[in-house]
Amino acid sequence: MFFTIPTLMTWTRIVAIPLIVGVYYLQSLTVETQNLIATVMFVLFAITDWLDGFLARKLNQTSAFGAFLDPVADKFLVCAALLILVHMNRVHVLIALVIIGREIAISSLREWMAQIGAGKSVAVHMVGKLKTTVQMVAIPFLLYDGMLFGVIDTRTWGAVLILIAAVLTIWSMVYYMQKALPEIRARVK
Repeated sequence: MFFTIPTLMTWTRIVAIPLIVGVYYLQSLTVETQNLIATVMFVLFAITDWLDGFLARKLNQTSAFGAFLDPVADKFLVCAALLILVHMNRVHVLIALVIIGREIAISSLREWMAQIGAGKSVAVHMVGKLKTTVQMVAIPFLLYDGMLFGVIDTRTWGAVLILIAAVLTIWSMVYYMQKALPEIRARVK
């Protein structure tokens, strides 16, 4: 199941990273054009996160490899976008560290819990899904960095949303850690 349509869509999120970063190195483009292209690319590639899961179920092409690769691709895309935004002074480094640190910690926790047969206790929860949704709206707003439709100040809305995402990030990390704590205590004696 390495080259199914859903898995190939997941791979596109990983391939997208140097493309999105590369847009900001094209000095022939204005900053506004760079922002627009990066935003459109991020949104299109982020949509593949929903679409690949939908197609995997619809086409009966789910696989263990796809289940592994999907969250990895998501995290790579989000982390790369956050690093771009930190570099451009659109996101505070502390917010990026909280979000990236949580992704590393919870991914590691899930892997360990799966190894000890307790993976269900740290299965994806609604607060984690909400965090991801808020992040996926905040990031394109911050990449765009302008007035959308002449009405929406994406920098302001993006800053508010990424702050909310950071709070949800901490909340979801605490939630998952609480769920895992009984198993951790049982194993660390």
